Amino acid sequence: MTEFRRYPDLASRDLAGSVVSANDELFAPRQSLIVPGPAVHAVDAFGHSGKIYDGWETRRRREPGQDWAVVRLGVPGIVHGVVVDTAFFRGNYPPFVSVEAVSVEGYPPPAALEQLAWTTLVERSACGGDRENLYAVTSDRRWTHVRLTIDPDGGVARFRVHGEAVLDPRELPGTVDLLALENGGRLLDTSDAFYSSPENLIRPGRARIMGEGWENARRRGPGNDWALFRLAARGEPTQLEVDTSYFVGNAPGQVRVSAADEETAPLTDPASWWDLLPRVPVLVDTRHRFAVHARRPATHLRIDVHPDGGLSRLRCWGELPRAERERLTGRFRDSLPEHHVVAVAPVRPG
Repeated sequence: MTEFRRYPDLASRDLAGSVVSANDELFAPRQSLIVPGPAVHAVDAFGHSGKIYDGWETRRRREPGQDWAVVRLGVPGIVHGVVVDTAFFRGNYPPFVSVEAVSVEGYPPPAALEQLAWTTLVERSACGGDRENLYAVTSDRRWTHVRLTIDPDGGVARFRVHGEAVLDPRELPGTVDLLALENGGRLLDTSDAFYSSPENLIRPGRARIMGEGWENARRRGPGNDWALFRLAARGEPTQLEVDTSYFVGNAPGQVRVSAADEETAPLTDPASWWDLLPRVPVLVDTRHRFAVHARRPATHLRIDVHPDGGLSRLRCWGELPRAERERLTGRFRDSLPEHHVVAVAPVRPG
């Protein structure tokens, strides 16, 4: 049931998600649904309308119907599961929820979304209070918007939409960040994520504080820490960025970046991996950039930090060969719901 949480939250504000509309938000604003991090609670916090909650809360419904909120995914993709977190909503949580989705071109206004045919991802299901309610999704289509319906009313602290990014190839001209979360890059495994996850390394923008990067525990034994990623596409890396900004007393002493191509050799074979960046010293609180001279396709990337230490961001810019662009174009079109296929103009590989 929880396996889908290995995928990123496509609705997160960190990925530019937005709650574009809701039928009611009298007690607490809809945008709180997609704020990164867990909800917080102040027992004695009251406003003019009542208790202040960190989440979305509607008024008590006195007529038939349900309340709803529409989320535009920051990164469209295939949804594998959703989390409806009702943290701190104990006597005012919704007893039932459901989730629907739609796929559209461009940036239609909320009124236009209401006229579309929505597809059910999660049937009307029981929902508990003050807990994370997990719902797996089996759809293999690419969605741009999801609608959370609470029945009949109540409060939800956070709404997470975990899934696999499916990028529109028309948005990938020229050199791209093959590792970026918003392009479809994904963390697969790590040696240590004691303080914060390596997934932060591939999030959009620069980190603003140390807590927005990856920090592992202090290593007291032999070996080193590492993180393994799947690239967004099979591309040819040309430049790396290793950023230790805000890591002053806890940056790595050295780093190494290696790559592998699972289409030509198994990832489990050490001989399948080659250096994009051989083991080199790095400075504290510094954004480092390194050219990659060996041009060859890769599907996976691994960063090793020696012996341990934190990074704020990791970038891997590269080129997409024509054959890979054609593959991405086919996957994109095959994943669209039928009504969207009709609306989309033919995609021509670059």
